Amino acid sequence: MTFRFRLFYLLPLLLLSASAIARAGDESVSFRRDVRPILNHSCAGCHRPQKMKGKLDLSTYAALAHGGKSGPAVIAGNPENSPLVEQVSGDDPQMPDKGQKLSAVEVSVLTRWVKEGAKDDSIPGEIAAVGDSGVAPEKYSISPVISAIAASPDGAVLAVAGWHEILLHRADGSELIARMPSCSPRITSMRFSPDGARLVAAGGSPGEFGTIEVFDVARRKRENSFAVSSDTVFGLSLSPTADRAAVACADRSVRVIELVDGKELDNFGVHSDWALGAVFTIDGTRVASCGRDKNLFLLDLKTHKAIDPVADPNDPFTCLARDPNKDQVLCGTSKGQLRLYRLTNLENSTEQKREPNRIKEWEGQPGPVNAIEYSADGKMVAVASTGEVRILSDTGQRRAVCAGHRGAIYAVAFSPDGKQLYTGGYDGQIRIFDTKKGELVKTFAPTPLKEGVAVAIPAIK
Repeated sequence: MTFRFRLFYLLPLLLLSASAIARAGDESVSFRRDVRPILNHSCAGCHRPQKMKGKLDLSTYAALAHGGKSGPAVIAGNPENSPLVEQVSGDDPQMPDKGQKLSAVEVSVLTRWVKEGAKDDSIPGEIAAVGDSGVAPEKYSISPVISAIAASPDGAVLAVAGWHEILLHRADGSELIARMPSCSPRITSMRFSPDGARLVAAGGSPGEFGTIEVFDVARRKRENSFAVSSDTVFGLSLSPTADRAAVACADRSVRVIELVDGKELDNFGVHSDWALGAVFTIDGTRVASCGRDKNLFLLDLKTHKAIDPVADPNDPFTCLARDPNKDQVLCGTSKGQLRLYRLTNLENSTEQKREPNRIKEWEGQPGPVNAIEYSADGKMVAVASTGEVRILSDTGQRRAVCAGHRGAIYAVAFSPDGKQLYTGGYDGQIRIFDTKKGELVKTFAPTPLKEGVAVAIPAIK
């Protein structure tokens, strides 16, 4: 990731800290605004519906009020005898038992909230376990960084990630069709179901929560939202039957979630650093995952165990994509490398043959590989890096270069027929390219902009 992207990712966490400090003054403490973000950031990883340590769920006010196996977590007006406050206070607090302890300001916020009566000001019907959900602006002062895009299977709709929303456009960029609110400030990846009826999105807020959301495309509304992690999730992949989702998580896990009810089917804690990519095999029985720890794993969903690492590279992996026709994955690294690996008939690494499962190394990119996408027929691959997107054949030969971007590109998607490529990234513009020669077809700003703000940035000739 570039420095700019890291800053964009960390900004919500910095704002959270600033908010907590501001609430330490004379203003009454709010559960929705002040307390819930602290719980999601530091506690909900182990105390949520999918993982209730001590039978305690801290993802909603109702669950908190219910308490756990040791009884109530909060006694209104009495912070000294409230376990929620007791266990995070003192020189050696018991909780959180993993990760960074709460700051003095955060403990003060929880203490004051309980002392003031532990009141609930949650909004009825608001999505739970995702912190202060936020609202997309009616009009943007600047086009936000585009972190995810997806093209519908019929080629009619392009979904673009905004701030706390998904924007649906006509695929030719001629019209904004709908704006669907999201509980995630930043959506990292999106996938349409094979029939185009559903759009599944993954994202979250750094250090607070990771979510998977399911949207009804025809009705232009969210059907479900599932809190799946205590940190942002990446690399969404749908199973062949589109009833399960696999995501890679910043908390170093890889999770498989049932999309009907949000049930966690698998939780693989195999990575030692952020997991950034996950993809199902063709038959849906395994998941390949990669991450910053330089590992590529194959995870068996039948035995619920990880198979030996597939790869042993020198650089951190940033993303991956599977060939639609083969159980092979193309992985990108932080240094711009592209490596193709097989996921069948795996061999163990030896001193003489360090990466026996690597099929080929493709041409290096001008910067970190931020996104990889295969065309529907598997004959083309789009690789997003800094300043340009390269379109390669399925054997790694360069076919075209899509240029004219300002900064890094984080999202790419082919049209279903493979004739066009959509790109988006740091400059907040959607670009449509012809895939045959890499020629620019159109550039547009996907978000409504305030008057006087440039609608589009001219392409570099």
